Amino acid sequence: MKDKNAWTTYDKAAEAELEALCGKYRRFLDQGKTERECVALIRAAAEEAGYRDLNSLVKEGKSVAAGDKVYAVNMGKMVSLFHIGSDPMQEGFNILGAHIDSPRLDVKQNPLYEDTQIAYLDTHYYGGIKKYQWVTIPMAIHGVVVKTDGTSVPICIGEDENDPVVFVSDLLIHLAASQMDKKARVVIEGEALDVVVGSRPLSEEEKEGTKERILSLLKEQYGIEEDDLWSAELEVVPAGTARDAGLDRSMIMAYGQDDRVCAYTSLQAMLDVEKVKRSACTLLVDKEEIGSVGATGMQSRFFENTVAELLALMGEGGDLALRRTLARSTMLSSDVSAAYDPVYAAKFDKKNAALMGYGMVFNKFTGARGKSGSNDANAEYLGRLRQVLRAQDVRFQSAELGKVDVGGGGTIAYIMSLYGMEVVDSGVAVLNMHAPFEVTSKADIFETYKGYKAFLRGMHR
Repeated sequence: MKDKNAWTTYDKAAEAELEALCGKYRRFLDQGKTERECVALIRAAAEEAGYRDLNSLVKEGKSVAAGDKVYAVNMGKMVSLFHIGSDPMQEGFNILGAHIDSPRLDVKQNPLYEDTQIAYLDTHYYGGIKKYQWVTIPMAIHGVVVKTDGTSVPICIGEDENDPVVFVSDLLIHLAASQMDKKARVVIEGEALDVVVGSRPLSEEEKEGTKERILSLLKEQYGIEEDDLWSAELEVVPAGTARDAGLDRSMIMAYGQDDRVCAYTSLQAMLDVEKVKRSACTLLVDKEEIGSVGATGMQSRFFENTVAELLALMGEGGDLALRRTLARSTMLSSDVSAAYDPVYAAKFDKKNAALMGYGMVFNKFTGARGKSGSNDANAEYLGRLRQVLRAQDVRFQSAELGKVDVGGGGTIAYIMSLYGMEVVDSGVAVLNMHAPFEVTSKADIFETYKGYKAFLRGMHR
């Protein structure tokens, strides 16, 4: 039931549009390696496109009407955009929801230490990773340090070609006989993912001379003390830029494509859609990789509270109006799926796997071991989606994440479905998912962008 490979359907104009989109996407990946950086980029793009800050409108007592565009930011890590349509708000939204956090190493609050004149930052990994993949590669440090006076100091070390990089060491093969006998999940222990940041002591007399040199550099270049690391959020991520992959340049290889590939295509579709009959929303959230928890995760009340504020500005306040709006909404939970990998064919059901180059992917259900923890979309909803996508000549396919009882995964879909809205997972197929460098097909990125735009413009209840 797979359609044609999308690459075989493009003319020169479509290829030019595809390359332009993917070029902008690579720049987004390079500049947005953390959720804070993504939100800053998204806010700037939204304001340039005419979106106004919802919080400012609330403070000023302004109203919102059909045709208006507004956005709201939560703690610098979560953002929602709204394009108000001509239909009544209580008819619901067409929602694109993706996440902007990715697996990484988080620096602990008391991180800096020295051993044999080598300085380290102690870390705690974030999200599901194969820990052995994160050693011996060049890494960069991104984040913020907040001082006691409230000053927020941005940190970005390792991305400029003149910057130093940091790394996690590994045991040389000559001494690794017992290590090589271990199971893959414990070849590298979590507590061994400490980042090397220096090896040059200030002087031989200093008790911890290398640590002191690192502290002196932090003081000189950023004005921060060791105590300031207590109130810091520093993320260690692979250094370097997104690259075209394959001799035919058909793919993109980069850090953080789960799920920034869906976040970017959702954002771009939202910015590019001109008029909407049914109100449109794009919601980009944090903490999905660790269960969508916390004040900036999908399980928080941020989205619900924001919609309530929006309704109030439109003269439709009240709990019943909010409940109706959410229950009558339709959503694409914009998250990646596993691309079929012939090298590991035994882990996939090929006829129900996502093939690279065959367009955007729909996962009717997710979960694992008997669909546990799954959102399972209604057939009626999928039928309407097919109609909308076919009308706009969007290439799409269905898939599930691995064979039954082999694996599985989750997204934010099940959380939004609790409001009673119709939700299905959709996005881009990814090779090397959760590895330091993930791979996507440019054709799938392009088709997903087209699909998201078609959904925002044409989806109906």
